[in-house]
Amino acid sequence: MLNGIFVVLVVGSILVAAFTGRLPDINRAWPEASIEAVNLAIKLIGPMALWLGFMGVLREAGLLASIARLLRPIMRRLFPDVPEDSPAIGAMILNISANILGVGNAATPFGLKAISELNKLNPYPGVASNSMALFVAINTSGLAVLPLGVITVRSALGSKDPAAIFLPSMLATMSSAVVAVVACKLLQRLPVFSPARAVLPDEPPAAAPLKAPDVAAAAVEAAAQPHAPAGRLRRLATLAVGLVLVAGLVRSLVMLQVGHTPFEVFRTAMSSWPLPLLMFAIVLFGFARRVKVYEVLVAAGKEGFQVAVFIIPYLVAIMVAVSLFRASGAMDVLVSALGKVTGPLGFPPEALPMALIRPLSGTGAFAVLAETMKTYGPDSFVGYLTSTINGSMETTFYVLAVYFGSVQVRALRHTVAACLITDLSGIVVSTLLCHLFFG
Repeated sequence: MLNGIFVVLVVGSILVAAFTGRLPDINRAWPEASIEAVNLAIKLIGPMALWLGFMGVLREAGLLASIARLLRPIMRRLFPDVPEDSPAIGAMILNISANILGVGNAATPFGLKAISELNKLNPYPGVASNSMALFVAINTSGLAVLPLGVITVRSALGSKDPAAIFLPSMLATMSSAVVAVVACKLLQRLPVFSPARAVLPDEPPAAAPLKAPDVAAAAVEAAAQPHAPAGRLRRLATLAVGLVLVAGLVRSLVMLQVGHTPFEVFRTAMSSWPLPLLMFAIVLFGFARRVKVYEVLVAAGKEGFQVAVFIIPYLVAIMVAVSLFRASGAMDVLVSALGKVTGPLGFPPEALPMALIRPLSGTGAFAVLAETMKTYGPDSFVGYLTSTINGSMETTFYVLAVYFGSVQVRALRHTVAACLITDLSGIVVSTLLCHLFFG
C-alpha cells in the first residue's frame, strides 16, 4: 500500500503541476526535500547513539526487566506473540513512555530498537508481523499527553489561554490509541492481510536485517559484568547526590516563580527538565547497581550510526513525495474539493490543510499551524481545532518510513490501513471535542 501511495503522490503531483504551471516549483522542491531527508538522518545519529546507550544501561541495571514485569499483563494481551523476556518489551515500554511525556528525541531511538527486536521474532522476513504493525500504529496515534510545542506556539501568538487545548488533545490522542489497537486487531484477521499472502514468490527474499543490534548486544554483554547489589556506602552516595539534585530543582522552581505565572512556570519546567532528569536518573541508577555505565553506553550505542544511515533512502522517498504534493498545488486542489463536503459536517475548510499535512510532514504541519493561527487567531474555533489536531496526531508516513525502513520491511500488510484509520479517528474526535469545549 505504501508503494501505491508513493506512486500516486509523485505522478499526481507532476500532473497537477503541469496544469497549474508549477513545474518550476517541482524542480525546486525535490532537491530541497532530498537534502533535508539526508540532514534529518544525520541529525538522528547522535540522539540514537546516546539513547540506545542509555537503554543498554537500564537493561544491565535490571530496570527494564522490572518495568516489563509490572506491565506484563497489558503487554501480554497487546502483543501475545512476543515472549515476556524479549528485549522488545522493554524498548516498547520506553518508547511509549517517552511519547506520552512528549520526549520525541528519546522515543525514536527506543522505537527503532523495539522494531529491530520485533523483527528478530518475525517468521516472515520483509513482511510486517502483527506485533510490528500494532506497535507502529500505536506510535502514529500521537500519545503525547503534554503538547508543549503547540501550547508554546499558541502563547507566542498571543492566545489568552494557550493551554486550553490540553484536555481535548489528551482525550483525542487517547481515543486514537484505542482505535489503533482495535483497528490492528480486527484487520489482522482478514484473509487479504495474511502474512503468507504478502510474501511474493517472484521476488527475491528480503535482505537480512542489520547485524548491528546483534553486534551491539554482544558488546554490551562483554562490557557489563554481573553487578552485585550496591553496598551501603554506594547507596548513601547515590542518595546524597539525589538530594542535592532535589535541592537544585527546588531552588530553580523558586526562581522561576518570580515574575512568571503558574502556567509559565509549569511550561518551562516541563519543556526543560524531563530529558536532563532522565539522563541523571539513568546514570545514577546504573552507578547504584554497579553497572559500568560508560562502557555499556558506548557498546549499546554503536548501532545508532548504522540504523540512521540505513534509513536515508526511505526518508528521501517519502519526504520528496510529500514535498512534490505541496509544491504542485495538489494540496490546494484537494482542500478545495473536500471543503465542500466537510464544511456542512462541522469541520471548517480552513482546518483541512492541517488534517491533510499532519500525517505527511511534521515540520509542514507546524508551519500550517502557525500560519492558520496568524490568519484566524489562536483563540478562534479554527485555531483551537488545528492546535488540537496537531497536538493529538503523529507524522504517520515518517514513522512508517523510518521504522519499517530500518528493518527492510517491504510488505506492510494492514499497517497503513490501521494508521490511516487512526489518523481519521484523531481528526473526528478532535473536531467533536473542540465543538464540545469551544463551541
